[in-house]
Amino acid sequence: MRNQLIFLASIVTSLSADISAHADTDQAPKEGMDISRQAFAIFAGGCFWCVEADFDKVYGVTNTISGYIGGKTPNPTYEQVSQGQSGHIEAVKVYYDQTKTNYTRLLAAFWPMIDPLARNGQFCDVGNQYRSAIFYADEEQHEQAQASLVALKNSGRFDQPIATELLPATEFYPAEEYHQDYYLKNPLRYQFYRSRCGRNKRLAELWPQQ
Repeated sequence: MRNQLIFLASIVTSLSADISAHADTDQAPKEGMDISRQAFAIFAGGCFWCVEADFDKVYGVTNTISGYIGGKTPNPTYEQVSQGQSGHIEAVKVYYDQTKTNYTRLLAAFWPMIDPLARNGQFCDVGNQYRSAIFYADEEQHEQAQASLVALKNSGRFDQPIATELLPATEFYPAEEYHQDYYLKNPLRYQFYRSRCGRNKRLAELWPQQ
């Protein structure tokens, strides 16, 4: 579905040259950062372009990397993942400054970015490779993610069960360079996709106060 929407966008509008990218496909904080203050979290919420764009706006986040996690195929390609061939899920690795924010706050920021009720996909993207999940790196993250999930379930906000999964983090593979910071490199195509996919409309219905 995403590829079809992007193809339509290329017909609807002719884009100018790409905005200079600040993509960093290395699995590390950006150069010059104090590594001792950095930690990371991994979240899946459908299209990683959108999750990356949303987390880049969160206070304390220092870098985001779109990628693939949870499958068995080494070094999967976008084509393999998007077609459901590798078993991976599109996800985003979020680096953050521990002096400015923490994992619990990132969890709180994550929920309004997704439809936690959707199974087997998110918005217009259907398939296990687009399902929502929180990948915990250690037991502390597991406990905090579980507490956040239980709090949402007990909040009374939703009548339907929460579909978002809690999964142990496996090897994270950065996506191809053209996927990194896609919303900055291709802003019109990105906005066209996000709008046509119904992401903003659905989020406004689910999280009207956010």
